[in-house]
Amino acid sequence: MKSKSNKQDKKNSKWNEYKWALQLALLAFAISVTFSFVSEVALKKTSLLVSTIIVLLFILIGVLFDMVGMAVATAEEAPFHSMSARKIKPAKVAVMLKRNAGKVSSFCNDVIGDICGIVSGSAGVVIATSVSTMWNVSLLLSSLITTGVIAALTIGGKAFEKTIAMEKSNEILYQFSKVLSIFYVGKKG
Repeated sequence: MKSKSNKQDKKNSKWNEYKWALQLALLAFAISVTFSFVSEVALKKTSLLVSTIIVLLFILIGVLFDMVGMAVATAEEAPFHSMSARKIKPAKVAVMLKRNAGKVSSFCNDVIGDICGIVSGSAGVVIATSVSTMWNVSLLLSSLITTGVIAALTIGGKAFEKTIAMEKSNEILYQFSKVLSIFYVGKKG
């Protein structure tokens, strides 16, 4: 009897993994389309300076979410239990996030972080074209420089934030939980 139960548990677990991957893919699609739409609409009607600020904003969002994903994965759950017992809502959210660290990390790093990287890269094409036209520079040269700068800022920012995320993981998790607790409606008590 126990053997059937274990097999069913494994089957349910496998199904939950597939279901989560499918949900993540659909969510990534929706967020990507939304970010790309906003980026395309905003970049077509703005100056080079505003376009650059929008790209920098996407890079910053990607780096920040990468930091949150790393912090959730490396934070300790125990410090949040005593706060949660005292009915501190952000601590309850932190415990929930930590217990789902794999999913939270996937969402923050893979969905938001990667989408921001892709969107900032495609938005870089608009900037490269503008730079090429405005300053009569080869499109190849402006594309190479724009791509290089975007890659350097993204990769450098993520490398820098990883150290901070690991050293201050509990604090970052708590601050992120404070923001989420504004929107979170969980079990009472």
